[in-house]
Amino acid sequence: MIFYPDYYCDKVTDITVELLERNNIKGLILDVDNTLIDYDKNLLKGADEWVKRLKEKGLKFMILSNSNQEEKVKNVANVLGIPYFYFATKPLKRGFKKAQKELQLEKNEIAVIGDQIFTDIIGANRSKMFSILVNPVAKKDLFMTKIKRPLEEMIVKSYVKKQKKKEDEKNV
Repeated sequence: MIFYPDYYCDKVTDITVELLERNNIKGLILDVDNTLIDYDKNLLKGADEWVKRLKEKGLKFMILSNSNQEEKVKNVANVLGIPYFYFATKPLKRGFKKAQKELQLEKNEIAVIGDQIFTDIIGANRSKMFSILVNPVAKKDLFMTKIKRPLEEMIVKSYVKKQKKKEDEKNV
């Protein structure tokens, strides 16, 4: 289903090298707002060390943000040492294609990590990239995002239930 991520976890720093290697991922496209930073622009604790560790393993990175505030996106990118594109118009494919070209990787070698189903996950799935949904860094959201959160929560509950059923069937 286009709304379901390929993987779901609490935060970006929970994503392991083993998970990425198991899925042949060589590059990561990261969202910014409520994925890497909170509403007040505070970087997620441990994000810089996580990026550094994965870079040491040879992973490539790109920030792809829908924000039209270039300075905000640029500041996060500079702290993490990652190239970026802002005002990406996710879930449209063009931003993902642009990021893929910059990463110089095949679609199936790229994972997209974000906190929103209707932008990050749908965009990744439509672009045939590995989609990873994380919980929002903070509860505070932009108005438009707040409106979508209850529906996203219903989709996540459905996804988690489906995954649990799969696990239970494996263990039978």
